[in-house]
Amino acid sequence: METNGAKNKAEGRISVRDVEKVYDPEGVNVRALEDCNMEIEPGEFVMMVGPSGCGKTTLLNAIAGFSNVTKGQIRLDDAVIASPDMTQAPGADRIVVFQGGALFPWKTVLKNLIYGPMVQGKDKDEAISEARILMDKLCLSRKTEDMYPDNLSSGMKRQVEIIRALINNPKVLLLDEPFRALDSLSKSLMHEYLLEVFEITKKTIFFITHDLEEAVFLADRVLIMTTRPGTIKAEIKIEIPRPRNYKVLGTERFAELKERAVDAVREETLKAFEAGERELA
Repeated sequence: METNGAKNKAEGRISVRDVEKVYDPEGVNVRALEDCNMEIEPGEFVMMVGPSGCGKTTLLNAIAGFSNVTKGQIRLDDAVIASPDMTQAPGADRIVVFQGGALFPWKTVLKNLIYGPMVQGKDKDEAISEARILMDKLCLSRKTEDMYPDNLSSGMKRQVEIIRALINNPKVLLLDEPFRALDSLSKSLMHEYLLEVFEITKKTIFFITHDLEEAVFLADRVLIMTTRPGTIKAEIKIEIPRPRNYKVLGTERFAELKERAVDAVREETLKAFEAGERELA
């Protein structure tokens, strides 16, 4: 019998410690991040907002393994995944859902879903079975499995992308404004869909956005970044019970929390505007 409690320890803790990121340190010296610290607990849904160019995407890319940091370190559970000396390559433990989407247009929905597991060595029939189970669990119709991405609505494409990320059983789901290009109705439906996914999977989610209503509606906590060089200016705990639905948007508590977020981001946006910042990071 297994008696080691470590085997049952929750996974997906992100620790960002004293992180600094300088682009082209021998040239223009764009300081994207400075003295950046945050902790995200396993199974927590954290949104990050801030003015354009404040370093949100820079930080997400470092967590994902797309770039290193100039100073400090980033940990996933007990492992260092980014520091000045190393960057752990992107892997199945940290999956990114991008703003522009990343489905293979020449593959059907089902083939998109099983691609990752098969690359990792899983048997095709087993991968198909797991994909169909997850489709059923996360409410994606089996009728879509032989369709190609170009025949799907924008919202349905995002559903497929989220399921394709989750089929790899990541510790952390990283979202880079995945709903930014959607119309308001599709975005609203995807918000409720993502909340349902979160309730079912309890995965750690780190989501960056410019949309403050989106941030307050989805998150356990909203982190506000300063203008460049980016650091964490404030944290807003979203004390709205889960599960949530669109009716939350009309409550007084939601309005209060959104106003706090607007005030904090507006102050940093004005600073960026006055400094003539451009969206480099």
